[in-house]
Amino acid sequence: MAASQGILLDTGPLVAYLVADEQHHRWATEQFMRHDGPLITCEAVVSESWFLLRHLPRHLAKLRAMLADGIFDLSFHLEDEAASISALMDRYDDVPMSLADACLVRLSELHPKLPLVTLDSDFKIYRRHGRQMIPVISPS
Repeated sequence: MAASQGILLDTGPLVAYLVADEQHHRWATEQFMRHDGPLITCEAVVSESWFLLRHLPRHLAKLRAMLADGIFDLSFHLEDEAASISALMDRYDDVPMSLADACLVRLSELHPKLPLVTLDSDFKIYRRHGRQMIPVISPS
């Protein structure tokens, strides 16, 4: 049965979904099919994905189509969350934390019931609200 609450979406699964010969393509496709709620992410994730797909025009066209079709919930506003993002990046400067990762941790704080779909093991280190583990869906 599909979950209807949605998911928080990181760069790795998005790129793996779009590129059939990526190592985790099948897994990412299963995640997209399993969750029929909103795909909540941030512009930093879209930007990272765009950069990674820049030499793959066919796949980049798929990403552009997803954006044009409103597939993503991009209601997160960095301007409104700048102080929280800055504090997270200061806290994890030894990892170091990317802007996209900081936005996803903050999204996890704003949507505490939603899991984060990611390939990034750093989310085992990051904590929301300083101490709470982030619910993560990743390949085993």
